[in-house]
Amino acid sequence: MTVEAQIRAAIRDCVNRTSRKPFNWGGIQGYQQLSAIGEILRSLPCRAIDTDYLSILSVWVDQALINNLSVASDLEQAHQWLRQIADCLHYPKYSKTCKDDVTNVTDTSNSPLTSFQVRREMEELLEQFQPDPQHHPAQFALKKKLQRLWHKYGTNLLYCYDIPGLPPDNLKIESLFSNLRRHQRRISGRKSTAELRDFGQYQVLFIAENEKQLLEQIQQVPITEYKIQRRRLAMAEAPRQQKRRLHRNPVNTIQALVNQHQQLLTVLEFQALNTN
Repeated sequence: MTVEAQIRAAIRDCVNRTSRKPFNWGGIQGYQQLSAIGEILRSLPCRAIDTDYLSILSVWVDQALINNLSVASDLEQAHQWLRQIADCLHYPKYSKTCKDDVTNVTDTSNSPLTSFQVRREMEELLEQFQPDPQHHPAQFALKKKLQRLWHKYGTNLLYCYDIPGLPPDNLKIESLFSNLRRHQRRISGRKSTAELRDFGQYQVLFIAENEKQLLEQIQQVPITEYKIQRRRLAMAEAPRQQKRRLHRNPVNTIQALVNQHQQLLTVLEFQALNTN
């Protein structure tokens, strides 16, 4: 029964495969996984007593594969077209970002391509991509969406081929921000990363592997500018600190505000008397 339960769990997992944009499509991967399971089940001998249930299960799996064959084929062809479009745009093949390259967000592979060449290749590919909306709805939806996006944003996507150093996307910037958020969660132990709204810009500028590198970076900043930015940071943190004090000890916090107000009134009254 344990083996049968594991096989059922594997079949159930086929319909729950998640997708990850742009190229990992859970529907295609799930169908391929179910097809592999069906192939194994069909190879089992039908006369064995302990495989009767698996033989029946094999029939159900084959029926599910047949019922969804056209949809899976349509999705797979649409996925192939999407790959061709990505190759036409010469989408960069990103490797795992190392620590030394985390801030290098403009490093792109040198390519002799021009925007005119990419535009011509893309328009030729879109002309070749003519799916039938009746028999290939997934491909037709992909073509319709891509054509609308290309006509609307195509010109803005081509500047990176003519301007040296301009990346074609913001994936490395997003990776940098993700690292900052993950680091902040490890420090605070909380899911929220609201603190980065106040001092995240400093963490982006000062990324160092050790204290020596951090000190060298800080020493490049003039002391006057450092004090100005430090005061701005303190002013930005003040509302959150006040709210934290209010949540922890509301009585003392409100009493401190009232005392400050009374002291301010005393100073104003004293100044008014001296003026008169």
